[in-house]
Amino acid sequence: MDEDILIVGAGIFGVSTAYHLALTVSNPSRITLLDRAVAPSTLAASTDINKVIRADYSNPLYMELGFEAIDAWKSLPFFQNAGVYHRSGWIAMGEKDRDTPARIRQNFHDRDRDASIVDMTEEEVRRKWGGVLRRTNCTPFGSYYFNASAGWVDAGRALQILAQEAIKLGVKYQTAEVRRILLGNGRVQGVETETGGVYKTDKVLLATGAWTSQLMSPVEDELGLSDVERVESQVSATGVSVAHFQLSEAEKVTYAQLPVLVYGGQGEVIPPTASGVLKFTFTTSFKNTMETPSGHSISVPSVQDQMDVPEKLQEDSIMGIRARLPQILENNRRPDYYRLCWDAISSDQHPRITQHPDHRLANLYLAVGGSFHCYKFLPTIGKYVTNVLRGVGNGQKDEAWRWRKSRCHERGVHETLVPKKELRDFASGSVQ
Repeated sequence: MDEDILIVGAGIFGVSTAYHLALTVSNPSRITLLDRAVAPSTLAASTDINKVIRADYSNPLYMELGFEAIDAWKSLPFFQNAGVYHRSGWIAMGEKDRDTPARIRQNFHDRDRDASIVDMTEEEVRRKWGGVLRRTNCTPFGSYYFNASAGWVDAGRALQILAQEAIKLGVKYQTAEVRRILLGNGRVQGVETETGGVYKTDKVLLATGAWTSQLMSPVEDELGLSDVERVESQVSATGVSVAHFQLSEAEKVTYAQLPVLVYGGQGEVIPPTASGVLKFTFTTSFKNTMETPSGHSISVPSVQDQMDVPEKLQEDSIMGIRARLPQILENNRRPDYYRLCWDAISSDQHPRITQHPDHRLANLYLAVGGSFHCYKFLPTIGKYVTNVLRGVGNGQKDEAWRWRKSRCHERGVHETLVPKKELRDFASGSVQ
């Protein structure tokens, strides 16, 4: 591939693509990875203390990708040497009224991986792991299983390591805030930064996550694209909050016994980090909708500090924490800090890894729509994006990841995270 490639966004899609693309070209110095900050990029959904690694999916495609990624997390020397992957296993609690656990189990069976899963009773769950879950509210659940193949990873650190590996291969990592996409002569010429710098290139890959609509909107206006032709029809910026407890050394020993706890479709508890931070995730999600100058509605990440989480969201999280580990809230204890995390989510929770369908944007490519579940694919997803950039097929994956001409009503793999509210609904004094 004898051409210049500009990758905008150094989250998991951008960094993984830069790494895999560098492995395939004769001159990796023609690849530029551009982000607002050095890796791990401060605002990216990928930059976090930890993320869950698993292959437990109701969709066979993502189960396949999950096991492929787990193999890479275990085998790539730079991840091995850094010790970023932690195979803790996970305990999954299945709601009485949901068929997701049964669908996951069937997928494991169809792939001869039944040995990975052990069914448990509620009483066994309460007794195991030092009894940490003995007070957990199990009322909503009718099934429990433990999967030893799952775990978690030091997310920001792993992202930084892979970015460094791409740089070692010759990729140029540049820092600048992109202001707009440049058009000329019937094609995308490159991008312009907030300081007036210009990056000219042959192909542009947007791996810009929750910021994609905000970046694309001006060029969509310039070309007169309708709502159904705009990227907002594919993915939309969505936020969630997460809560963190700084544990004492004694608490760290206690909670380190836990695997990842999957509290049905309501969120997770991830075992403590080396520094003793215990993290709770939640599925209360929201958009932040605004109207563009041309009158189109798009969702954009809020400009507020990510650590500034509305009190109503904090109170919502307390209910979720109390249901999972009520003992950690004793003596009026509260999380030590919260964070708002933004990602791009699609209606079907498939990412969009594709060439833009408008012929005037034919050299513009997208790798967006992590939908809060794609971090685990960091070691591997870039090879599929590289194939798209090179015009090489990915089989059924291309069908799953294509640009949709109409809204998809397929059951997604993370459907509880599709937003039904706006961030302003949680503002002080709002009516919900």
